[in-house]
Amino acid sequence: MRRFRTILPTLLLAAATAIIAVPAASAADAAPSASLSVDQLMAALAQRKSGRVLFTEKKYLAMLERPVESSGELVFVAPDRLEKRTVTPKPENLVIEGDMMTVQRGGKTFTMPLQNYPEIAAFIESIRGTLAGNRTALERYYRLGVEGRAGRWTLTLTPANSRMAAIVSQVRIDGANDALDSVEIRQADGDRSVMKIRPAGKP
Repeated sequence: MRRFRTILPTLLLAAATAIIAVPAASAADAAPSASLSVDQLMAALAQRKSGRVLFTEKKYLAMLERPVESSGELVFVAPDRLEKRTVTPKPENLVIEGDMMTVQRGGKTFTMPLQNYPEIAAFIESIRGTLAGNRTALERYYRLGVEGRAGRWTLTLTPANSRMAAIVSQVRIDGANDALDSVEIRQADGDRSVMKIRPAGKP
C-alpha cells in the first residue's frame, strides 16, 4: 500500500493534465471578456473522448537540493484508460484501466486491483468523474474553483476528503486562451510537482 500511496500525487497530476489540456481550447471559444465557470469546463470535458499530450515534469522534494525532472506522454482513451508513459530519465509506464492499476519500471510489473484499496479506488473514480465532465461525481471528493477569463484562467482542485487531503493539499492548473501553461500539485508534506505540457507533434 505504501508504494502506491507515494505515486498518488503523480497519478493526479497526470490525470489533471490529460483532462485540462483539451478543454483549454474550448475556453478560447468564449468571449475574451467572459468569465469562465466550472460548468463551462465540465461541459467541454464531457465532449472529449480521448487525448494525447507530451509533458515535462519537475518534482521539488525537501530531501533533494535540485528538482527531479522527467518527460514523456500522457494518453486517455474513453471510457476508463489513462496512461502515463515516462521516457526520460528512466522508462516507466503507468496504466489505469477498469478496476486495475499497473506500473512497469526496471523490468518489473506491479498490478493492483483497486477494489482492494477503497481509498485509492475513490481517488481514481474522482478522476474518471472529471474525465467524463461529471461535476456531481467530482464534488464528492474535491472542492472546485475557477478564476479568470479565457485570456488567463486558473482552475483549482482542493480535496474534500480528509484522507486525500493528507496526501495532496491542492492542484492548480493555469491556462491562457487555448493553451495550457502548467499544472502544479502541492502535497500535504510540502513537496510539489510542476508539469508543463504541449500538444503531441509540436517541438
